[in-house]
Amino acid sequence: VPVLNKILAEHGLAPIQKTEELLKGDLTLVLGMPETDPLPPETQATYIGAILWQKTDAEPPDWFAQLNHAKPVIWIYSGNPRYLPVATPVDSAVVIRACIAALEKEDAQVVLTTGHHALPNEFKYLPANFRHHPFVPGLMMARRSDLLIHHGGFGSCQTGLYTGVPAVIIPTYSERESNARRVKAVGAGEFIAPTTDSSGRKKYVDPDELREKVRQVLSAPTYVETAKRISEKMQSFGGARWTADRIDEFCQSWDGHIQKIV
Repeated sequence: VPVLNKILAEHGLAPIQKTEELLKGDLTLVLGMPETDPLPPETQATYIGAILWQKTDAEPPDWFAQLNHAKPVIWIYSGNPRYLPVATPVDSAVVIRACIAALEKEDAQVVLTTGHHALPNEFKYLPANFRHHPFVPGLMMARRSDLLIHHGGFGSCQTGLYTGVPAVIIPTYSERESNARRVKAVGAGEFIAPTTDSSGRKKYVDPDELREKVRQVLSAPTYVETAKRISEKMQSFGGARWTADRIDEFCQSWDGHIQKIV
């Protein structure tokens, strides 16, 4: 804040008390909805629901139709397993490692996608009930799934909530843990925060705890019921096109004033 206030003063602008003040405008649009992304009651903001995109001509992989409807489908989305050649505290390899240990003997169909990223060599041999594909259209895969396991990214959380599919989240850093806690708070899933060793680089998730969480969410109907209720409400908000129209209207209303300033 002191650094920002110095810059604001150089431009003749009023100081701030906290950085969040810079996120408020004459028009403030917020992704999500009050239940999933709460703000203080006095906040003058407009919720817009989810903004998720998938190609209109998106095609599923060949094996998609072979998924057995008699067995649960668990979709693991880890994101980038490793951001650098060496391990970093935000890597998502911990998600894959934990899921392999927890789910290799479960009677489930496990689909692992990595957002076009390659699997590290340590995951070269996957269990028989696993299937890796670098990329599958997200909304399509979520709708075919009974459970999502992911790293807690905002887009991943929105995908699950928008499609009405519960999740078990393994957040890989604090912002993602905040997302995970909100998904749990509304009753649409569970989360497990990885533990970190003294170096701060190696993370670990107890496979037994993860397996228990997965079984819990798959067996309790309340998670699906809540996720579907959240989905219905989230889809009632404006979304991308409505938001674009509001921004266009806002810009038009300010056009004359902006021209005068210029």
